Amino acid sequence: MRHALPTILLGIVLAFSAPALAQQPAPGDVFGAEVTLAPKTIVSLSGTGKWDSAFETILDALKIVHAFLEREGVKPDGNAMVIYTTADDTGFQFEAALPIAQTLRNPPKGDITMGTSPEGKAYKFTHRGSYDGMDNTYEAITNFLDQKNLDSKDQFIEEYVTDPRNTPEDKLVINVYVPIR
Repeated sequence: MRHALPTILLGIVLAFSAPALAQQPAPGDVFGAEVTLAPKTIVSLSGTGKWDSAFETILDALKIVHAFLEREGVKPDGNAMVIYTTADDTGFQFEAALPIAQTLRNPPKGDITMGTSPEGKAYKFTHRGSYDGMDNTYEAITNFLDQKNLDSKDQFIEEYVTDPRNTPEDKLVINVYVPIR
């Protein structure tokens, strides 16, 4: 089956009002490299959001997960990530997650849970700049998947190489992983 733009990516692309222009990767950036995602133990918070306030929603959720780990005396073992599980043209469902390597003294309760990050074959793409500019990146990702005739899962992961809690939004570096069927 030829790659059809997954609903989840369609929501991202349609969510922004700026014209979708293909992002040109910066020198050294990865755009369309095949990778194998290794499973990681994560602590996460599930949530929902609207596209017009997506970055603020994600940032608030990541702050809650960071605060939980700080209270537990556990340092993240890698970059923050957001795992998008469903999306449409108005909103999305997600997990804001931090990987950990050590055992928690107190298992999470309530909205915060422990689990495992997605694993398996995926393609990696790098975005630099504001979150509002992600539509250009997702348009380029969609074009890449179509050109390669790849069938993606209805899920994708944003890994925040720069910490969105203290990085100016125009300086963000985000790796986007698109798992493939």
